[in-house]
Amino acid sequence: MSIPPLGNGTFDPGLADTSVVIALRSAEMARLSSRMVISALTLAELANGPAVASSDLVRARRRERVLRTEIAFETLPFDASCARAYGRVCAAVVATGRKPARARSVDLMIGATALAHRMPLYTLNASDLRGLDDLIEIVDLG
Repeated sequence: MSIPPLGNGTFDPGLADTSVVIALRSAEMARLSSRMVISALTLAELANGPAVASSDLVRARRRERVLRTEIAFETLPFDASCARAYGRVCAAVVATGRKPARARSVDLMIGATALAHRMPLYTLNASDLRGLDDLIEIVDLG
């Protein structure tokens, strides 16, 4: 899958979520590395991949993705300001009548990272972030 450019052919600075990182090819990662950052939570999700791989080949590919991601992107920590923002994100989800379910919690924490750092969040899974539009600029690349 190729990630489409925005507007003028470049990406605005922002936070790429795990779905975007997984979809990127090496050449695209190099193109984005100076303009996009990731959350430490994205690295955590990617680091889980080799541990649950079904074969040695898949495990090797996933390890390579983790290494390429660490090289290509600056990583933002999930710190105290992100934790406070996570409370706001969860409140916004509850206000829409949904629960901040465990299955969605890492996505919401990545959204909280974007909120804490006042960055747009680039994703291929915008539906997972419904109800956060008033808090975070969500850029749907899907």
